[in-house]
Amino acid sequence: MTEHKGIDKRIRERLELKLPVRVHCRETPDFEWTEITRLVNVTPFGAGFTLKRPTEKGRLLYMTIPMPRQLRVFDHVEDQYRVWALVRYVRSTDSADVLLPSFEVGVAFIGKRPPASYDQNPGRRYEISQTTAQAMALTSEMVQELPSTADQRTETRHSIAVDLLLEVLDEKNQLVQSEHTVTENLSRKGATVFTSLQVPVGRFIRLRSEQYQLTIFAAVRSTVTGADGIPRIHLEFTDKEWPL
Repeated sequence: MTEHKGIDKRIRERLELKLPVRVHCRETPDFEWTEITRLVNVTPFGAGFTLKRPTEKGRLLYMTIPMPRQLRVFDHVEDQYRVWALVRYVRSTDSADVLLPSFEVGVAFIGKRPPASYDQNPGRRYEISQTTAQAMALTSEMVQELPSTADQRTETRHSIAVDLLLEVLDEKNQLVQSEHTVTENLSRKGATVFTSLQVPVGRFIRLRSEQYQLTIFAAVRSTVTGADGIPRIHLEFTDKEWPL
């Protein structure tokens, strides 16, 4: 192995530094939350940690970390390293409280500023541009918005009516709204659900099913009122698949 390859390998290895981290998320222009947690591992280009709040692959998070300066790509003289991060991986983990699981999250750092489109719609999802996928240090210019077609259904929805409890959590992760409802259709990856609750596109909600003994989190992709005059929301599950 050449010296260059040896350095490259070392800086890409994830270091088990249990540093405190402040994670800030804007789900919509009007709703945001902050959580203090600890890193599980970190490199100059990304990190792993756990959250008590749901997120999803493609979302942007703003992180503040007392990062060792030798691991930083910028702001080497600042006490705190403030960096935008793109969520690359999310998985819910077992918890004593089934209603409030923890989420394993892996992110890639994308620099000091978010993409320009983020301010207009913080609920947008992004992906790393294929032309820069091999780059070591990413910037916001190296990510692109997921096209709207990414919201289209990738699996057949089945006309299955499942009784659900739909729950909305506030910025402190406390229950603020709930409604007993039913699905209009369902697949492993998403559902259309009847609801009278006003839940904006981009928000995450919690669904509970006694029939399936399941708690699952989902992102609101769109809202619509059917020809029957009943409002519905289209959901995509974010932490697991529905066990059809």
